[in-house]
Amino acid sequence: MSPTTALARNMPAQILFVDDEPDLESLISQKFRQKIRTGEYQVFFAHNGVEALSTLREHPDIDIILTDINMPVMDGMALLAKLNELVTMVKTVVISAYGDLGNIRKAMNGGAFDFLIKPINFQDLEITINKTLCHVQQLKENERARQEREEKLRQSEAREREKAIQLELALQNLQRTQSQLIQTEKMSSLGQLISGIAHEINNPVNFIYGNLTYVTDYTQGLLSLIKLYQEHDAQNYPEIESLIEKIELDFITEDLPKMLSSMQLGAERIRQIVLTLRNFSRLDEAEMKPVNIHEGIDSSLVILQSQLKAKPNSSSIQVIKEYGDLPQIECYACQLNQVFMNLLSNGIYALNHYDKKLSPEPIKNEPRTITIATSMLNREWVRISFKDNGPGMTSDVINRLFNPFFTTKPVGEGTGLGLSISYQIVVEKHGGDLKCFSEPDLGAEFVIEIPIRQNNRIEMKAT
Repeated sequence: MSPTTALARNMPAQILFVDDEPDLESLISQKFRQKIRTGEYQVFFAHNGVEALSTLREHPDIDIILTDINMPVMDGMALLAKLNELVTMVKTVVISAYGDLGNIRKAMNGGAFDFLIKPINFQDLEITINKTLCHVQQLKENERARQEREEKLRQSEAREREKAIQLELALQNLQRTQSQLIQTEKMSSLGQLISGIAHEINNPVNFIYGNLTYVTDYTQGLLSLIKLYQEHDAQNYPEIESLIEKIELDFITEDLPKMLSSMQLGAERIRQIVLTLRNFSRLDEAEMKPVNIHEGIDSSLVILQSQLKAKPNSSSIQVIKEYGDLPQIECYACQLNQVFMNLLSNGIYALNHYDKKLSPEPIKNEPRTITIATSMLNREWVRISFKDNGPGMTSDVINRLFNPFFTTKPVGEGTGLGLSISYQIVVEKHGGDLKCFSEPDLGAEFVIEIPIRQNNRIEMKAT
């Protein structure tokens, strides 16, 4: 129990007498018997400094120590020195038969509160005890007030820390909401733009693609007619013979079917691109539904195709697909496509800027690659990996990678929203996990793990 608590409960004053005189204990007990009996005093006795320290350890609430100077084992001055080291609120009164000024000064300099001369005058002793108790009581009240102030300060600091935490959380939520709004608006605009372009291209492409078959048939028919005419009657008309030579009819007859076939292949390619763009935007698929995620990845690659090609300051990027046999995944297809787009864009950016720091020889020896691998994690979960052989990242960057507005790109080249939004889409929207594994100069790998069905979100990922 602390001194403050004892004082607050009106505990008896605890007094320790330290003296090697054998009759002192009975004499003190007799003189203060009434105060001891009424509980005003609680008195302890020790015969030397060592016993006094032991008693103080057992009763740390002792208020006053009255000690002789000359004692065996440990004298009063040595006891004073030990008490000063303990830094307690106990006050010490020295009682000695040697009351010369030198001893008094020595005791007071050693930390004594007061000095009494033997033989003991019990009236002076009681006055000294009461005076010392008042001082101890004031010290304890001051200590209690200090502790109360410190407690109030701690509580105030705790409240301020809590407010700071709440403000930080509010700021993070605000940043998250802001990033979601910005990214949602950006991707919505991109989706609408892509969908609009795909729609506008789709009609003329279908018109061309649908008529190419008839044009091919008509051309074959006309070429057959011209060939038949040449065999029967063309030699009788010099003008026709001259025109045939001028327009190189033989070459046209050979090349025109090839041209039509090439046009048909080009129109088919455009139709596939239009389908890819519509698959990426998926504006008509806002609800969660089962989809083939490989189509979403391929759609993102088609849109980013131009960035994969070689540039003056960087080599081309080879995409390696290691697709596993996956079932359809229940997801928000448009949002998941955004994640694929963000991860691929970041990988392409890292590889292109990595080449700028290297000489041609290392680039030639180690071509830039992005490996996309998909596999079953277990019966209920799938794993999607995007791995590049670029510059990699430090652990400090990885720890902040998914924070809103954090970016390692120069000003004007990145907003720091792509990976933050991707993390929210994978983790919060789909109950999955998005992790990054990387080391400097060893490339980076982003791994997505999501459940095949949303009702399997609570299932363990590892069997």
